[in-house]
Amino acid sequence: MLNDMDFIKTCDVPGPTKEAIRAIILYKSAVTPNDEVVDVGCGTGGITCEFAQRAKKVTSIDTNPDAISVTKQNLEKFNLGDNVELINDSGSNALKNIDNMDIAVVGGSGRELEDILEIIDSKLNPKGRIIVTAILVDTKIEAINKLKKLNYNPKIMEVNISNGRVLDRGVMMISENPIAIISANKR
Repeated sequence: MLNDMDFIKTCDVPGPTKEAIRAIILYKSAVTPNDEVVDVGCGTGGITCEFAQRAKKVTSIDTNPDAISVTKQNLEKFNLGDNVELINDSGSNALKNIDNMDIAVVGGSGRELEDILEIIDSKLNPKGRIIVTAILVDTKIEAINKLKKLNYNPKIMEVNISNGRVLDRGVMMISENPIAIISANKR
């Protein structure tokens, strides 16, 4: 796993997705070296970089050109990227041009979540996996409801990670934002 502190970040691009969350996403995805992965809302590229080390191909999408730039910088920093395609476009537009995907991770949907999930469902390979990460309650509900309508059996996990900081008089636990990880396998 790549260390959070090693990622290039800017104030205009959120991320990276925290290391412990990336580890859970990788586990839930059951990624193999033959998988083709799509990362919608790639931000700083934390998810992209992790999958680039493990999958055959990664397509990373973000509407923010700064996010694409930072993701590219992080791929270069970690000597990754030979198997990564970066697309600066909305998720719904970019996904229409992708024909093959085994795993789709949606971390940012720009208010297009339902459309994005419909397109992913239509293009996801048999036994493909969808993972949605969400911090907003409304996004969690929207993702679960849409996946159910698409005949998936979504599973949701709410994760709250705390990391310890050693002080002179003890250890102080510092909590990260809670995040939901919603996963579903194509039937």
